[in-house]
Amino acid sequence: MDRNQSYRNHKRLMKALHFSGLFITMAIICIPGLWIVLNSFRPTVEIMAKPPVWIPTFTLDHYRAMFGGAGEGGVPVFSYFRNSMIVSVVSTAIAILIGMSGGYAFARYKFKGKNGYFVGLMLFRAVPGVALSLPLFIVFARVGIIDTHIGLILAYVAMNVPFTVWLTDGFFRQIPKELHEAAEIDGCTRWQAFWQVEFPVAKSGVASAAIFAFLTSWNEFALASQLTRSVGSKTMPVGLLDFTAEFTINWGGMCALAVLMIVPALILTFLVQKHLIAGLTFGGVKG
Repeated sequence: MDRNQSYRNHKRLMKALHFSGLFITMAIICIPGLWIVLNSFRPTVEIMAKPPVWIPTFTLDHYRAMFGGAGEGGVPVFSYFRNSMIVSVVSTAIAILIGMSGGYAFARYKFKGKNGYFVGLMLFRAVPGVALSLPLFIVFARVGIIDTHIGLILAYVAMNVPFTVWLTDGFFRQIPKELHEAAEIDGCTRWQAFWQVEFPVAKSGVASAAIFAFLTSWNEFALASQLTRSVGSKTMPVGLLDFTAEFTINWGGMCALAVLMIVPALILTFLVQKHLIAGLTFGGVKG
């Protein structure tokens, strides 16, 4: 009895330590985001105070100023939001269609140079976006798509396709080939077998790839800052530069716009949380 009691106490202690470690880790990860939210509601005097003011005085002045209140011109937030939505949604849709097709091809078919093509895609994804900004700027300037939605969409599609190919390839490899073979025996074409049998099984994984592609496009700054110039094409990350001047930075306004950027991403994550978790776990489980 004493040995069993000691074992149970040890198990409870380890469980408590495990959850305490997770809590501390998550708290450390969340501190920067929480600090941004707090600064968006704090007066500029408190933001710049040294030592820091830990108990803030809440105000909405930064949000009013951003939308054109408090006697200031404001920031074209709605234009930036519209541009971000257009670029992120369209580039994600195109990247998923191409990536899903490529991932399925790598998972199901054998062709010459298959491994080489796959490694090449992964190497391309490893190149930092900053290193691609100058070559893309030169090419897009000659083509005439600088400062347009199309140019930014093409850049984000090229950036997201390798990742979606790699992710969906792993999902489709987990689906037994016997499924589509049985569907073809029952009279389905190859196309019908894919959409009616294999895709429903892998849709959680495809949704996970879509979420990652969307968030990558939504938060990207390096390429967008080089390829956009006007209000008609700037995205929200580039709009953060509107709060910088030659000698000063409006940290409160910048944090307020950052909060507005975070809200849609959080909403999307919570809405598709079930599919995201299912997709991430599906790719790592073998039947």
